[in-house]
Amino acid sequence: MVGRKLVLFLLCITVVAPIVLYTDPLATQPSYLADIHLGDEIPTLKSVDAVREPSGIVYPENSTNPDQISVHDSGRAVASNTTTLPSGKNGDRRNRVLSQDNNQTAPSETDDGAVIRQVSSRETSEGATAMESQTVLPTQSRNQQKPGKRSKRDSGRMPDAKIQQLRDQLMKAKVSLGLSSSKSNPEFIRELKERVKDVERTLAYATEDTELPINAQEKLEAMEQTLAKGKQIQQDCCAVVKKLRRFYLSAEEQVRVHKKRELFLTQVAAKTLPRGLHCLSLRLTTDYYSLDSCQQQLPNRDKLENPRLYHYALFSDNVLATAVVVNSTVFHAKDPQSHVFHIVTDKLNYAAMKMWFLANPPAKATVQVQNVEEFTWLNSSYSPVLKQLASRSMIDYYFRSQHAKSDENLKFRNPKYLSIMNHLRFYLPEIFPKLSKVVFLDDDVVVQKDLTPLWAIDLKGKVNGAVETCGESFHRFDRYLNFSNPLIAETFDPHACGWAYGMNVFDLDEWKKQNITAVYHHWQNLNDDRQLWKLGTLPAGLITFWNSTYPLERSWHVLGLGYNLNVEQKDVEAAAVIHYNGNLKPWLEIGMTKYRNFWSNYVDYNQAYLRDCNINP
Repeated sequence: MVGRKLVLFLLCITVVAPIVLYTDPLATQPSYLADIHLGDEIPTLKSVDAVREPSGIVYPENSTNPDQISVHDSGRAVASNTTTLPSGKNGDRRNRVLSQDNNQTAPSETDDGAVIRQVSSRETSEGATAMESQTVLPTQSRNQQKPGKRSKRDSGRMPDAKIQQLRDQLMKAKVSLGLSSSKSNPEFIRELKERVKDVERTLAYATEDTELPINAQEKLEAMEQTLAKGKQIQQDCCAVVKKLRRFYLSAEEQVRVHKKRELFLTQVAAKTLPRGLHCLSLRLTTDYYSLDSCQQQLPNRDKLENPRLYHYALFSDNVLATAVVVNSTVFHAKDPQSHVFHIVTDKLNYAAMKMWFLANPPAKATVQVQNVEEFTWLNSSYSPVLKQLASRSMIDYYFRSQHAKSDENLKFRNPKYLSIMNHLRFYLPEIFPKLSKVVFLDDDVVVQKDLTPLWAIDLKGKVNGAVETCGESFHRFDRYLNFSNPLIAETFDPHACGWAYGMNVFDLDEWKKQNITAVYHHWQNLNDDRQLWKLGTLPAGLITFWNSTYPLERSWHVLGLGYNLNVEQKDVEAAAVIHYNGNLKPWLEIGMTKYRNFWSNYVDYNQAYLRDCNINP
């Protein structure tokens, strides 16, 4: 009986007594805690008077100005450090308030993202104690912004100004690191190197201000402070000027080297046959030789020498480019069956070129494909340029032999000049002896209008009808010919307007009367040592057709789509022929996308050969 009473006494002490003691304090809990239930979202505080202001400064996200928002305790502004915490589901940032007191504890986060901080108590000047637990709810500040977005305050600044400012700081820091006065201060050097690493990591691969990390402004200000210290250390302004001059000269040299490398790589890319076009030529050639001899003939052979039809001369080894020229011309022709295309190519691409037009006949137009190797009359005994192209000096010039002086300008070392295909334009009467007038087209042009009115133009006794290109100074004679040579200086005007190949009207009857081919041979023989002009057909054409060129309206032929991004859109759209002269051809990956659609509109990418060779727009 005594033992049972002892057990009941112990139960009263350990179980009942705590319940009685703690029931009254819980009943008198503050009103702002009474509404909080387990599992519910923490509501906004109802009683403002029950909670004291936080003893610290609450900064909004991305805040850089320490005076933006200040919270005063008893009339005194208390500074604090502010960092940010990544949020949960909503993706916004939460402000973490860290008191200057060293006795702070880790925060905890509620379901709605509110962060509860434990702040140590501090006696205020009025003797009141600060609240032990402080809740800071996420608020949207006027200056707060999402990562990657510019605030309204920054909208008036120059775009990407912060990136430029960081780069300028890097340049200043590198100058400071190289000065002798800085090297004598190892502590400053160590700090500056750390700042340089921070800024380089901040920039990384960013090209816009929106790509910078959130702490970019902090890194910028830290670097600015370190550079300010450096200004106090530097005393010798002359040393700074010399260092900056060396930086400038070094940068200029690097730009020169990069430009030269860019030119070389562009030349290589422009003269390299794309894999798709190589595949296309192989497939077409294979299919051509699988045909019977009677199936290898193109139709309408009776129209090839009819002078009443509209004849075009086109010399190319590029099947796809030639197809675009023919397709675009026929598409805009009012009477396609009256147009005849004479295509001359080399032995390597002859079968492929012919097979393409057998498989893809251009509406009712007539196409003739010829092999330049079959022109037996065109040999080195008749053509001076053929003799020169086969000479040892010419081969040494192109392949940089040790016994020859090569031109540093890669433009004049283009291997296309070794091909007779580039010089066939000077032998039109020999190639088409029964024709009176032809229109010459390059393979990098696109026709946008009916060209039949060209045959009605009166050339007034001239041989060549062409669009002049004297709008800029570099298209005049002195840019193509060597006027330091007395023969050139006495014969030609250095300020005379140049003209363009690519779309030309040639009167072959007048050509024969003036014996233009003999003029061409005469000047080619004089230029055997390349002292009158560099290699190429345009300088030779300017000389050959001197005083024999009739200027056409500019709208007939617009140039520059292979190198000039500033050709007016209205001029391109209004032109009868647009010309992709330059290295950036539309069938190459390096071609300018701005003008590519004008060319690709005439390519049927659903064609079987193109699909098989993976040739896409």
